Amino acid sequence: MDKTEDTVYLKCKDHTVSGKSFSLVPDENHKMLRTSPAPGVEELPEYYKSEDYISHTDARRSWFEKIYHLVKNYALKQKLKYINAENPEKGMLLDIGAGTGDFLTVAKNDGWKVSGTEPNASARKRAGEKGVSLIEKTDASFVRKHISSYDVITMWHVLEHVPNLEEQLQELKELLKKSGTLFIAVPNFRAYDAKHYGAYWAAYDVPRHLWHFSADAIRSLFSEKGMKVVRTIPMKFDAFYVSLLSEKYKNGKMNFFRALWTGWLSNRKAARTGEYSSLIYVIKHQNN
Repeated sequence: MDKTEDTVYLKCKDHTVSGKSFSLVPDENHKMLRTSPAPGVEELPEYYKSEDYISHTDARRSWFEKIYHLVKNYALKQKLKYINAENPEKGMLLDIGAGTGDFLTVAKNDGWKVSGTEPNASARKRAGEKGVSLIEKTDASFVRKHISSYDVITMWHVLEHVPNLEEQLQELKELLKKSGTLFIAVPNFRAYDAKHYGAYWAAYDVPRHLWHFSADAIRSLFSEKGMKVVRTIPMKFDAFYVSLLSEKYKNGKMNFFRALWTGWLSNRKAARTGEYSSLIYVIKHQNN
């Protein structure tokens, strides 16, 4: 693949809000892709203004949304199980990009001291109604106040949305205790379902997803910050969820059986290659 700045890996359409097209440009240094042109910080919130953006709503209007929330409830318990396995002594947990607060609610009920951020005002309001108070974002004063404070920091499908990736990675390093653990979940553009659907792969989700990671990219990026991936955990349900949406984008409707087959095939191939549709990365400081 050509390493020039202008090389385009793929062109994708925003199927959720604008209908605009964006390019995915390779970053060969980190084996990842970036969305181009990336919306400015002021413009970016406009691309989240949709009732179909499911992580900012608790709606159950369709069978798809009902299934999503059913699977989500199972996934929340699994995430908590992974965290407790790494950190049996419950301490302080920060969830960045907490959405409507469901994960923090589960963690709080399990005995964790929770806090979180969420830029979307409507989602923050829903979280507050569940007893979880969120702030809009972290900033320099927040980092100074909470440096090396957190036993666990989680970002569940959030890192791909962050405008300033370098700044975010540095912040994670500073906020995490030396003995703490990061849990980072992101889509994997090297998965079979990504290759199968190409420009219609729903997990590209341009331009809300500004970065598109591979496992090599995550290892490289965190290694540069003195951190290491100690293990990866597959998110097998994501292959089915993403395939359903991809079918809709490609063919105009959610073909359940075709999506089921593609998701199953993706997970089967990933059992050999490790290239699941989405992965959770468990990350620690390198001296631990």
